[in-house]
Amino acid sequence: MEVRFGNADLERLEIDPGYLGGWPLGIVRAFRKRLNFVRQAASERDLYAWKSLHIERLKGDRQGQESMRLNDQWRLIFVMEGEGQEKCLIVIGIEDYH
Repeated sequence: MEVRFGNADLERLEIDPGYLGGWPLGIVRAFRKRLNFVRQAASERDLYAWKSLHIERLKGDRQGQESMRLNDQWRLIFVMEGEGQEKCLIVIGIEDYH
């Protein structure tokens, strides 16, 4: 599945091994691992089938966005764009949910 980023810092976080962007090392590792799962998924359906990702649809001001757990405290926030096999996951941010 294709992945795009809401800003350059998030893209750099995935591709630059020395860049932490102010996040703890464990969060950055989890972020990279999750994006690896996403890139391996053939479709959105595959992504939702991996229960270990804990994907949740957000509500209220965040309607239309979804989150994926990085750990018990941190979430990867994203939106899905496109149709069918052309769906793309757009990473919006990493947020502390506590």
